[in-house]
Amino acid sequence: MHLRQKTKAVWWWLAAAATLATIAFGFGSVGSGLLPGDREGLILAKAMRSPWLDAVFQSLTWFGSLIVLLPLATMAGVLLWRRGHRVEAQFLVGALIGASMFAQLVKNLVERPRPDLFPALVQVVSPLSFPSEHATQSTAFAVAVLLISLRLRPNEWTRAAPVLAALVLLVDFSRIYLQVHYPSDVLAGSIAAACWVMGLRVFMFGGGESHG
Repeated sequence: MHLRQKTKAVWWWLAAAATLATIAFGFGSVGSGLLPGDREGLILAKAMRSPWLDAVFQSLTWFGSLIVLLPLATMAGVLLWRRGHRVEAQFLVGALIGASMFAQLVKNLVERPRPDLFPALVQVVSPLSFPSEHATQSTAFAVAVLLISLRLRPNEWTRAAPVLAALVLLVDFSRIYLQVHYPSDVLAGSIAAACWVMGLRVFMFGGGESHG
């Protein structure tokens, strides 16, 4: 691997870390660590509540969970591997698992408690909020799939892009709607995940030339 390639990957990963650090500590108000608009976002989401939206977002939020995404990534990885795209298979699974581990590490370092303005609509395992693992994981999965599409089917990626973007946006908003994350939690998770995956792409694929 060329030094320039390694350097580009490291810059992407530093961007991921800088995003998390800046949102967690740089812009937050003293004593709370929250961004302007964090509480207002939760209040707005509360005002939108209805029984059918509750059910919709309680279901959609699972598309950010490893319980759903890891089997999907594994199955897709197996298909890629069998078709001879072994690096792409490793990239997809590595992007998801790496992003999840990164989010968990930062969550334990920052130790921001979850919102308490309104009762949460779903149960959560961890009392920690920043960054949103669901947002991080769904973004990492979506960006990785998109990059693989660009690499293997460069003329067809536009079909996948809207679906993947909608997946990320719906999962992100579901975490706010369900009152388990502040808007800055999901924003940080999604941006950091995209940077992590882009760095992994450079690390594993170099120039990212297509093989479609």
